[in-house]
Amino acid sequence: MKTPNRPLDRRFFLTLSGMTAAALPLRAEAAEERAPEPAAQTGNGEWTYRVADGWGALPTGISLGGTHGAIATDTAGRVYVSTQSATGIVVYDSDGRFVRTMAHEFPEVHSLVHATEGGVEYFYATVQHGTPTDNWLFVKMKTDGTVVLKITAPAEAGFKAANEWRLTAAVPGPDGSIFIANGYGDSRIFRFDKTGAYRGSFSGKGDADGMCNCSHGLAVDTRYDQPLLLVCDRENRRLSHYDFDGKFVSNVTQHLRRPCQVSFHGDHAVVSELEGRVTVLDRNNAPVAFLGDNPEKEQWANYKVLPEKVKPAIFSAAHGCFVDRDGNIYVSDWNQTGRMTKLSRVV
Repeated sequence: MKTPNRPLDRRFFLTLSGMTAAALPLRAEAAEERAPEPAAQTGNGEWTYRVADGWGALPTGISLGGTHGAIATDTAGRVYVSTQSATGIVVYDSDGRFVRTMAHEFPEVHSLVHATEGGVEYFYATVQHGTPTDNWLFVKMKTDGTVVLKITAPAEAGFKAANEWRLTAAVPGPDGSIFIANGYGDSRIFRFDKTGAYRGSFSGKGDADGMCNCSHGLAVDTRYDQPLLLVCDRENRRLSHYDFDGKFVSNVTQHLRRPCQVSFHGDHAVVSELEGRVTVLDRNNAPVAFLGDNPEKEQWANYKVLPEKVKPAIFSAAHGCFVDRDGNIYVSDWNQTGRMTKLSRVV
């Protein structure tokens, strides 16, 4: 069959020095292949974030190890990521460049809260120490890792064995008192004065109001006229307020996915949840955004899942969280090989 004549497409010709030459069209799909992938995003509205790709890369020979810990910053904006390994605490500058490691003597740093007192910066931390690995203590350290105070299990607690004192969180109160959660133990919250002297305890294991089933995270909530102690009652799936005399005030948010830690940004609270999500709450403690919500339930609270199996901007077991002064959010998943994500706020 004779091929029919077709009109010439002028796009296929170039005029060069007055002469016409045929030219092949560019493949649009090839150009698209060379374009960089857009950064993964999560959230909604003013709480929209993109993943800071490559943030927190480590030099050869250093690894995060397990990330069963927390995140904090100092006044200079350096970021401190605690680990469950001999790496201790990893320090980055504000751009995510590696600075140093510290606190190597603790095989696990579970919680980390920054405070400035008398012009000196400190971290309040709960750590494992020595062997066996169920030995826990509170440490107050300077930002270079120098320990200035330790608190071990008080005799007044009535513990019969070392594994009854299994700490999860610690914060300084408004008057300098130290509040320590025995979240992996009997869920009591212990109060000490600023020198480490025992002053009492409250709450304990249970699901009734004022009780906790894993008092996993503590934070000082200053969003209201009266500062309050905010407790992540993980296995009761709620956040609760107490005053600093230990009196229960109220359960403020319920039906969360195993809340671990809380960080504040203005009137908002950012909550890491072990079952694959981070939730942002408003001043009324109502959810306004969900970040990194993982649709694959088999990855929820899965310590052994490989980080590369978890999609960017998705969390498998959000454990540590911190929101910086610019609204950027840092999240560490509970993971045996380590997983750290920075979410940069889209403005």
